[in-house]
Amino acid sequence: MQTRKQFIKQICAIAAGTSWLTTDNLMGFATPAPPKSIYFDFHCHPSWAMSERNFANNAESGLTQTVSDMKTGHLTGGFLALVADAPLLKPGPKGMMINRRYLPGEGWAEYKRQLAKLREVFGSLSIPFSTDLSSLTAERKAPFAYLAVEGGDFLDDQISRIEEAYQDGVRSIQLVHYAPNNLGDLQTADPAFNGLSSFGKDVIRKMNELGMAIDVAHASFQTTKAVADLTKAPIMLSHSILQMEADRPIAVRAISKEHANVVADTGGVIGAWPSGFNKSFDEYIDNILRLVDVVGVDHVGIGTDMSANFQPVMTSYIQYPQIEEALSRKGLSRSDVGKIMGGNAKSVLTKIAKAGSMKN
Repeated sequence: MQTRKQFIKQICAIAAGTSWLTTDNLMGFATPAPPKSIYFDFHCHPSWAMSERNFANNAESGLTQTVSDMKTGHLTGGFLALVADAPLLKPGPKGMMINRRYLPGEGWAEYKRQLAKLREVFGSLSIPFSTDLSSLTAERKAPFAYLAVEGGDFLDDQISRIEEAYQDGVRSIQLVHYAPNNLGDLQTADPAFNGLSSFGKDVIRKMNELGMAIDVAHASFQTTKAVADLTKAPIMLSHSILQMEADRPIAVRAISKEHANVVADTGGVIGAWPSGFNKSFDEYIDNILRLVDVVGVDHVGIGTDMSANFQPVMTSYIQYPQIEEALSRKGLSRSDVGKIMGGNAKSVLTKIAKAGSMKN
């Protein structure tokens, strides 16, 4: 098994001669130089999916390593996603399988358990949680964590839960994940509502009111379109990629050009996803540029899905500066690269928060 030191040496060897490396004589290896732009991740799971099983299997040591890599890779901030339906899922030969549905109250209890554990571990690592997006600047020496929840299952069909989650510090809810819920339809299951449910529409209105980021990752096209038609603020699609060949791994999670433009037309942003859908890191960079060609540079960001991604072509936050360097080599201007790396994230999230404050 490759050690961390060997991995870092390999990264440095690959990137030899590129402008983002600087030699750290005390440590004896090259590390990424501090970026001039914001580095933001629209979607990550540094605690492995937050399930009790994973925490029992040394997930905290994995989290410590991931946070260390965040600092080394100069991540400015990102959405840390609790996984609302984690106890309902198990890996299968063709992707995630659903064990059962939640009983009343179970989803909320699981959310509270994950939240308490995340706060405990991140507190021990001196990584602050933030609800203030104005703190998202390139001058920060350590990343800020912004709370998100993946899947609206934890709401237990109670609209008041959104206000409670907001008071907990949650600033983004991804409406659906893998387990079908009562908000809307997802990409990986048969439709039940042909878009948003009545409850899902109420959730959108409440999130708009509070200034929370609505995440349509995993949502079907019809659900995404229904959200876009209803929302009064930009939306985000935290982690996906444009469709290519239908037989690619997890191709069902890719989106069409029309789907992408529905998000962009709200003023929103799509986080380019370095999953195993991409054949290599270089192809991932090309797929970021494909997104730019379709929706424009103002609507593209990065959503890694670290460390719960499927066969990722990017496996460590130490590689984050490589995205910036690769995009620059492809001919993008410094300004456009800065937008993709995190500038668009700050812009769209600030607009979402402002839209909410105007209603209060």
